[in-house]
Amino acid sequence: MAKLAPAHRGRGYKIKKNLLANWQLYIFLLPVVSYFFIFHYIPMYGVQIAFKDYFANLGIWGSPWVGFEHFERFFSSYYFWRLLKNTLVLNLYMLILFPLPIILALAFNELRNGAFKKWTQTLTYAPHFISVVVVVGMLVAFLDPNTGLINHLIRALGMEPIPFLTSPDWFRHIFVWSGQWQTLGWSTIIYLAALAGVNPELHEAARVDGATRLQRIFRINIPSIMPTIVVLFILNIGNFMQIGFEKVLLMQNTLNSETSDIIQTFVYETGILQGQYSFAAAVGLFESAINIVLLITVNQIARKFSENSLW
Repeated sequence: MAKLAPAHRGRGYKIKKNLLANWQLYIFLLPVVSYFFIFHYIPMYGVQIAFKDYFANLGIWGSPWVGFEHFERFFSSYYFWRLLKNTLVLNLYMLILFPLPIILALAFNELRNGAFKKWTQTLTYAPHFISVVVVVGMLVAFLDPNTGLINHLIRALGMEPIPFLTSPDWFRHIFVWSGQWQTLGWSTIIYLAALAGVNPELHEAARVDGATRLQRIFRINIPSIMPTIVVLFILNIGNFMQIGFEKVLLMQNTLNSETSDIIQTFVYETGILQGQYSFAAAVGLFESAINIVLLITVNQIARKFSENSLW
């Protein structure tokens, strides 16, 4: 039989040819794909317990189906709206501060003194490497009503100490701004990398035309890094319901639970502490479903109004 001409060869042949031509790159990709498959996709098998009344002695397959009973129980519970409100408000608070790393990166990019620039960058990057437990310990050391440094200063000014750590009104502010202190500098790295790729000839031409530094930031730098901003914003929205669970748990107490009770801490309490695995799985699945819907929606909006999106 005559050999098929290249034009008549199927798609499978092209894929095989591409694999053979770039096999080294696929070898590099294999560990990452394996990680996501083993630790992110295979565990999805257990999601079905959200629709079952799970008993460990019966196993996942042997446990009886209950349908949406756990979801209905959660939606009709008295704590549903409080958990949802606290989770949304805390996430919206953090989302409002999304531009801060962009502003800081633009400021770093304008620094001309190399030594000062490196020093300030190191200073803002350093908190990223402090563990959450240590950060909360620092908050206690500074804000404790009896021994905290801040309250010592307040007393010295003749005022009453403020119960920062036990006040529901203060919880969100302390949580969000301490998080900004810890992650702000590190979050600028990707924006600085994008700014490094801006064509310097654009700035030279703008200087010749008499553009000020502020005009060059708004007319050149920001439009140049806009694709990066859009992609990171979409990814941020994809984790909208995912708050720093460990930090909330460490900062939470019975006095501030009015604002510190969120969906993730509720899942921990009902699933791990109380052993209600099916109910906790249902609540966690509800949270993940919101993230997926938000991610797809924001990606579609970005795709419609700009040329930048995840897919």
